[in-house]
Order: sequence, then C-alpha cells, then structure tokens
Amino acid sequence: MRLLIIILGILIVLLTLISRLRLGLLAAIAGGEPTLSLRIGPASIHLYPPRKEASSAAPVPEEPKEIRVKKKTEGKLVKPGLSDLKDAWTVLWPPIRRALARTRRGIRIDPLDLSVTVGGAEDPAEAARTCGMLEMLVWTVMPALEQLLVIPHPHIHVGVDFDVGKTRLDGTAAITIRLGTLAAVALGAGIPVLRWFLKLQKRDTQPSKETPPTTVDAHA
Repeated sequence: MRLLIIILGILIVLLTLISRLRLGLLAAIAGGEPTLSLRIGPASIHLYPPRKEASSAAPVPEEPKEIRVKKKTEGKLVKPGLSDLKDAWTVLWPPIRRALARTRRGIRIDPLDLSVTVGGAEDPAEAARTCGMLEMLVWTVMPALEQLLVIPHPHIHVGVDFDVGKTRLDGTAAITIRLGTLAAVALGAGIPVLRWFLKLQKRDTQPSKETPPTTVDAHA
C-alpha cells in the first residue's frame, strides 16, 4: 500500500512538472518567405521551411505528368475564402473565447509585429475595400484578445499600395503557452474547430451536381 502511494505521488509530481513545461512557437515572414520554429523548454526545433537533404548520386526517374498532378491535388487542403472566415468568426469565436477565459491569461504573445500591405494595382476599389475590412477586423479582434491573452506590445499595420499587384505580409509573432494550458484550450475549443474544418474540406471536395439536359420527344 505504501509503495502504491509513493508511485502515485511520483506520477502526480511528474504530471505537474510536465503540465508546467513552457512551449513556444515563433513565426516570421519577410518577402513572402515564412519561417517557423518550435521551442520546448530550452530546446528549439526548426519546423519550416524543411531543410534541404543531400541529393543522391543516382538520378530519379521522372513520373508522368498525370501522376504528378494527381499527387499534388490529392494532398492539398482547401483554403478558406472571405465568407468562410466570416463563418469561422461567428461559429468558432464563442467556444474559443470561453476556453481562453478559463486560462486566466495564461498565454503570452510577444512579440506581435505585423504589417499587411494590400496590392491595388489591378483593382483599386477592391483593394480599398479589403484594406477597410482588415482594419475593422484588427480593431474588433485585438481588444478582445488583449483581455484574454498577455500581449504587451502589439503592433499591427494595415495599408494599401496602388502601385503593386500582390498583397504583402511581413512581420514576426511568437506565442508561449504551458503544456497544461494548451491541453485545457484544446479540450475546450478543439472539437468545434475540428468540426468546422472537416465541414469546409467536405463541402469543397464534393462534386457539383449538374442537372441532366432535357430532351424533347420528336413524336410528341
């Protein structure tokens, strides 16, 4: 009996120490090239872009174009559009807010330095509209996040450049969270997020139903 109590005590101590382990995720993007690193305690792991492996001496035969296109499209995830993001905000924000509120500001984002420049050379009116929607999104989301998370020095700039065609995103963001806090957030908001994501993938992968052409009977 005493041995069982000792084992349970050791397990409780280990679980407490593991739950207090701090995780960190550092993301940066400059010139369209993103980088992603994971920090577990004092250790740092490079996640993206993948490191280049040494090329083998033997040449690899090239696959047919049809097979390459099929492999490329099979594993590709559907990117959400603007209407999907609006739906995500309506559906997912309430459970995420409740899950974050339970952490008592146990998540820290520092630094948060982002700059978004909308390209408007092709369609200036649409670029101005997109810029306005992004600014509204920032002013709507950030006050709510600052009440739930620790964000000491946020800096987000949204602008428009009518001389370029592509939208540009630059900046750095790092988030740190304890493993126990991450588990609590995942339990509270993981299921609604997964349902929304699977619904999005299923909707966009379903083939469109086409109505068969109607035929006219010549003998009628």
